[in-house]
Amino acid sequence: MFLRKLLLAVIGTSGGLLVSGGVFTVLISVGLVPRFAGRTHTGKRIFLYEEMIVLGTLAGNLISVFAFPLLEDSPAAPARAAGGGSIAAGNGAAFGLLILTGFFAGVFVGCLALAIAEMLNSIPIFARRIGFRHGLGLAVLSVALGKLTGSLLYFFAGFFAAAG
Repeated sequence: MFLRKLLLAVIGTSGGLLVSGGVFTVLISVGLVPRFAGRTHTGKRIFLYEEMIVLGTLAGNLISVFAFPLLEDSPAAPARAAGGGSIAAGNGAAFGLLILTGFFAGVFVGCLALAIAEMLNSIPIFARRIGFRHGLGLAVLSVALGKLTGSLLYFFAGFFAAAG
């Protein structure tokens, strides 16, 4: 039993390291951190930006994996567990933290989307340089259809449900 739990811990940690490495690679490749530093004229604090991105990612992962005590200690927790109530019916600290988290997540996603959109301008140049003249539209459509299929399977086939 101990070896099984140890193996799961190693696999989970390895998977998490691979995924976080991929996420940070995307952030670096689209130039998000230098863009923040350039827009705010704070280039000498670029290491602080990088550390805040890593700490924010770690905090988000910990909150999503482990129980969040502000929500569980609220008086409305039993009502929410039964399907009634809302976050607003809970304590004010949880609601304020939810608003703050949503705000910062929205700012981050917006900045990432803008950075990716600017990076997409380089795809036609790259396609010309490697001689990929015909089928670029088909390649983009294939990627979009693959994402759509994966999303539909995830939500409608119940891939997200916990195995019990």
